[in-house]
Amino acid sequence: MNTLICGKHLAKSYGPPLENTQNASLADYRPVLDQVDIELSANEFVTIVGRSGSGKSTLLNILGAMDNVDSGELLFNGADICRWNEEQRARYRREKIGFIFQAYNLVPTLTVIENLMMPLQLAGSGNSALVCDYLEQLEMSDKRDHWPDQLSGGEQQRIAIIRALIHQPQLVIADEPTGNLDRDNADKVIHLLCDLVRAQGISLVLATHDRSICAEADRVLEIESGKLRNA
Repeated sequence: MNTLICGKHLAKSYGPPLENTQNASLADYRPVLDQVDIELSANEFVTIVGRSGSGKSTLLNILGAMDNVDSGELLFNGADICRWNEEQRARYRREKIGFIFQAYNLVPTLTVIENLMMPLQLAGSGNSALVCDYLEQLEMSDKRDHWPDQLSGGEQQRIAIIRALIHQPQLVIADEPTGNLDRDNADKVIHLLCDLVRAQGISLVLATHDRSICAEADRVLEIESGKLRNA
């Protein structure tokens, strides 16, 4: 398989703001990622498991260029994301990445179809037919003009999944996407997400506490004390 993402010796710590570093000691900094290596192939589904605070979200934020490392390199299709300026990183997030979070993050003042059109418009497209196709596929066409607060949690997360995929990214990053759902809705959402990313040939990296999701993945990684290993 072709390598999509390759991270080498990724290190990240959190501590005092930059303006206070002169008075800070090493004890003031908390290492979150400790020389992490990670590789993700095109069309691969990888889950990352670990306890709360283990560094799962930090690693996802770095893969999605929402945060940067203290040291190491992160190659996307051979280009080092860590060396990009903010404009390049924003373009990468907008064009190459789809994000799904535990909180559905739908814009409350936009209808369902307006929420789904937003990433297309940001990418310079106005393909409303594609949005309607997705809604029909998920049997949610009757919800297109609803506000997010008129939807159930499972329905909101399904809309969030469509929004993450609608611009045909190369990589979808999902951070605890079923954390707010009951077991039945969680299973439906995961099956839907897996079916859609595999059908479109999209890579998926998903962080979760729910080890039952791991059965759907191609590989399972575990993060503990800032170290990443095969589970």
